[in-house]
Amino acid sequence: MKIAHRGPDAFRFENVNDFTNCCFGFHRLAIVDQLYGMQPLRVKKFPFLWLCYNGEIYNHIRLRDHFEFEYQTKVDGEILLHLYDRFGIEKMATLLDGVFAFILLDTANRKVFLGRDTYGVRPLFRLLTDDGFLAVCSEAKGLTQITHSMSTPAKIIPFPPGHFEVFDLKLTGKVVSVQMERFHCCTDEPKHASYNNLKGLGTGFKLETVKSNIRILFENAVKKRLMAHRRIGCLLSGGLDSSLVAATLVKLAKQEELPYPIQTFAIGTDDSPDIVAARKVADFIGSEHHEVSFTPEEGIQAVEEVILHLESYDITTVRASVGMYLISKYIREKTDSVVIFSGEGSDELTQGYIYFHKAPSPKEGADESVRLLKELYLFDVLRADRTTAAHGLELRVPFLDHRFTAYYLSLPEEMRAPKDGVEKHLLRESFKGMKLIPDEILWRRKEAFSDGMTSMKKSWYTSLQEHIESEVNDSQLEKAAKLFPFNPPTTKEGFYFRQVFEKMYPGRCEWTPHYWMPRWIKATDPSARTLSIYKPGPE
Repeated sequence: MKIAHRGPDAFRFENVNDFTNCCFGFHRLAIVDQLYGMQPLRVKKFPFLWLCYNGEIYNHIRLRDHFEFEYQTKVDGEILLHLYDRFGIEKMATLLDGVFAFILLDTANRKVFLGRDTYGVRPLFRLLTDDGFLAVCSEAKGLTQITHSMSTPAKIIPFPPGHFEVFDLKLTGKVVSVQMERFHCCTDEPKHASYNNLKGLGTGFKLETVKSNIRILFENAVKKRLMAHRRIGCLLSGGLDSSLVAATLVKLAKQEELPYPIQTFAIGTDDSPDIVAARKVADFIGSEHHEVSFTPEEGIQAVEEVILHLESYDITTVRASVGMYLISKYIREKTDSVVIFSGEGSDELTQGYIYFHKAPSPKEGADESVRLLKELYLFDVLRADRTTAAHGLELRVPFLDHRFTAYYLSLPEEMRAPKDGVEKHLLRESFKGMKLIPDEILWRRKEAFSDGMTSMKKSWYTSLQEHIESEVNDSQLEKAAKLFPFNPPTTKEGFYFRQVFEKMYPGRCEWTPHYWMPRWIKATDPSARTLSIYKPGPE
């Protein structure tokens, strides 16, 4: 019940017949099949399979038709049952184009399987005691109070993205882990690509070919994500990434004749750079635009709730989550959009952070890009999931499409590096002259989300610092390393976030293995605005 916010439409608890110690609980957010979408998902053909999953499998119809599977429902997740039955767990996982976290129980073979998508867009935590008691949940808060027979507390860990795990199930209901394997790495072309022949893709690395391929694959990434029975909207910060997503979404929604206009949502204070830029984009693409403003006081008040949802004390993550949490709250309360598109993943993929200008070589820049993608599940993807799911919304992130990312990462390192002092040059260049978004936005410099939401004169973040000054004194900060030997905070802000986190999740500091920090520059604070490279434009 601690994660009821993730599925406000219905819930169900179910024990497995003849397996006294196996129990499933599920909170439903109805997006695809309205009739058969309840879980655990079971079909007549496989009475021995029980599936609980959170996600969207975008190629489920393509695979169903290709393998001539007979479906009983219209649920995208039914494809997992058929693929598992025919090919086993590993091939099943490699063929799924989408985002997912699943637990599959096979009572005939006494096996339990866990799996999670390549970037961990959908969350999954697992608790396993030394004597084989297993519990999994979409959020760690659902596992912290579980009692078990062990005297020592059991570790709760985020399940690694791009992996599956196999357990043998004993008659007692206890399990033994027998296999944990990676089924997809972001740099490899996904196996499911061969079942979807995209027209117009060229070969070789000529610039025009590459630009055309980027456009085709990006549009394909947005298009496949239109799968929904509920209204689709889009977060729009006025930056390059969310603007490309919103513009492509509006264009495809018209082509697909969606029966409603696309709503876009921007958050900030009145004169913030993001609000102004987002307004320009919305006017240009013709979306139904909503501007959500919040006062520094509202931001400060939300911090504790945000940390409760995030289960993280990482400074950048908490800071950027406040705006996203408040905008999600607005969407939930004031509109009927439920499926929310967003630009997450682009900065990691296309080297969008300002510090990439300081990369010693294109090779090191490319390696850093892959490192960031592999850690997304701890930072930006975690933020985007928890802040939206807190309000029963479902996030879609086209920049993290398996095929789009694998292609982009296959390009020569020099092509992907910042060029002429502009980060994400290749992505911008690919959409040049396409009239998709205004030129000034196409070439707009990067703002960190928590920075761009506030006016240049005084960021909300400055107000937050002032509040923290009154909450944390110097002597507390001096003792921080003793009090928090793991990831000791070095600023009052870090101390404050950590204090709130420890109050809610005592002893769970390893959920944030390290802080998100820029590379190659001496940084004590992760905000882009405090870096010397950052030059705001003319006022």
